[in-house]
Amino acid sequence: MDIFSARKHAFNKDLDIVEVAPEAKPPVCKIMDYGKYCYQQAKKHTAKHKTLTVKEVKVRPQTNEHDLLFKMKNARKFLAHGDKVKITMFFRGREIVHKSLGQKVLDRITADLSEVANVEQGSKMEGNRMIMILAPK
Repeated sequence: MDIFSARKHAFNKDLDIVEVAPEAKPPVCKIMDYGKYCYQQAKKHTAKHKTLTVKEVKVRPQTNEHDLLFKMKNARKFLAHGDKVKITMFFRGREIVHKSLGQKVLDRITADLSEVANVEQGSKMEGNRMIMILAPK
């Protein structure tokens, strides 16, 4: 189609003529709504951003074996979904004196989840809590 009839056709439909392949012989053009096309392209680029969430798993130094395994299973599920996991170790009363017991539990969690997670932030004390953050591999 020649350029004049293409312009007339686009004007009648209230659309734009967009050059798709300028290197082709003859150049290839397309009749479309260019504003809508730009909006869709911008929307496509912003849709690729993933929101990162941090899930929290709370444990205590005296957490039983089965409960600890259940919490690690949940943490594994969160990591597989692509979320970060914040492991919070609570110390109540005189438990704060035995921080080494809490550290052993966190070390065990780290060892069990090492194939699916990297330690983003090692364990550190914040008041009566010990916090560690794991990120998916």
